[in-house]
Amino acid sequence: MKIFIDTNIFLDLLLDREYSTEAKSVLLSIQEGLFEAITADISLLNIDYIAKKQTKNIRHFIDYINQIVVIVGADNNDIAQALHLDNKDFEDNLQLVLAKRSNCDLIITNDLKFPKEGAKIISSTNFVEQYL
Repeated sequence: MKIFIDTNIFLDLLLDREYSTEAKSVLLSIQEGLFEAITADISLLNIDYIAKKQTKNIRHFIDYINQIVVIVGADNNDIAQALHLDNKDFEDNLQLVLAKRSNCDLIITNDLKFPKEGAKIISSTNFVEQYL
């Protein structure tokens, strides 16, 4: 199964937020080869920008992500599609477009406002309960 990982899943683990235990389970399942995982290149930039304000050294975490997850980037067509989605959160729209282009079966996110247009969205808690 191919899964797309939203930025907030990584941040949940790194910043020890409410769903950090579930995020750890998701990433360990990817590390063990149970799932093929995809994320957007912008997620790594966002992780760096957000997390370095709260923790000193996150490069080892970004390196870990880079080793276990396939990183995809957007092209002009992806940007155009993301701009035309109804949802106001451009970053989420772009992640949705990239997940669809990558033929992901699921998008794992804890963002309740993540766009659902033509994709199966699941929280990290529900993913752990249903697939692990």
